[in-house]
Amino acid sequence: MIEFVNVSKKYNHEVTALENINLKIEKGEFVFLVGPSGSGKTTFLKLMIKEEEATSGKILIDSKDITKIKKKEIPFLRRKFGFVFQDFRLLYDRTVAENIIFALRVVEASEREIKNQLQTSLEMVGLKGKENFYPNQLSGGEQQRVALARAIATKPPIIIADEPTGNLDPVTAEGIFKTLEEINSRGTTVIVVTHAKDVVDKMNKRVIALKEGKIIKDDMQGGY
Repeated sequence: MIEFVNVSKKYNHEVTALENINLKIEKGEFVFLVGPSGSGKTTFLKLMIKEEEATSGKILIDSKDITKIKKKEIPFLRRKFGFVFQDFRLLYDRTVAENIIFALRVVEASEREIKNQLQTSLEMVGLKGKENFYPNQLSGGEQQRVALARAIATKPPIIIADEPTGNLDPVTAEGIFKTLEEINSRGTTVIVVTHAKDVVDKMNKRVIALKEGKIIKDDMQGGY
């Protein structure tokens, strides 16, 4: 589903962010991407959604080399991804339901799809009954669940979660990871960037570790 083939990224032809990356993430995998600040994690994500261009190599999404797609194709590429961020990135002047509906309208979902997916996504993240709340009426963990509901509402095949629990307490964070695991169990590929070593060790999923732009570990048995 996702394959990097000899991918390197240099900024200003001097700073190497990623060097000769080769990896494959299969459909339905749950992968942790770990490493210290400056190791290349953010660049890896940006290349995958074409926010940055690779300096060399190929990046295949569903067997299509996205390094060669036209600019007008990029929005359709990004529809394959649902995004969850550390700072939630919710619309605070809109209700929970309106935040999710906004994402569905962007992908031109029908009114019937909007109604169905709104309820389905809220149920999956345990927020049924909170439709008319505003984000600032919710706890941090609930806000992150809204972000999760918004990410899965459009039924993307891939979820990218970038430090999704960085602002949450350990108990709430564990609940978010369990929800991600449930989403993954339904066939969605999940890629999580995190520094939560205890969770990574406990969940026993594939771990890809980066350091100075290189893969230093790719372990199917988990462990930070």
